[in-house]
Amino acid sequence: MTHSMSVWLVLLAALVGANLPFLNDRWLAVIPRKQPKTLGMRVGELVVCYLLVGALGLALEQSAGQIYPQGWEFYATTAALFLTLAFPGFVYRYLFHRRG
Repeated sequence: MTHSMSVWLVLLAALVGANLPFLNDRWLAVIPRKQPKTLGMRVGELVVCYLLVGALGLALEQSAGQIYPQGWEFYATTAALFLTLAFPGFVYRYLFHRRG
């Protein structure tokens, strides 16, 4: 896999993973629940998805060569990007009012 292909794969996984908690009421889109998820549960699931996407990026970086050590600035920036990518799912779940 080329370097640019793995970058696009991580970005696509981040987009899907960031919106996943807001688009269904299953835990990680797999385990069914009887009651709807609360906002706190969705935020917790968002953190889990962030860690899973980070693990995917780390695995792709490891397959490409040596892993570059990151500081706290990297994680703060990627967390902010992940929250920005989650905005469409949040808007759909909590701010979009259906008429009818």
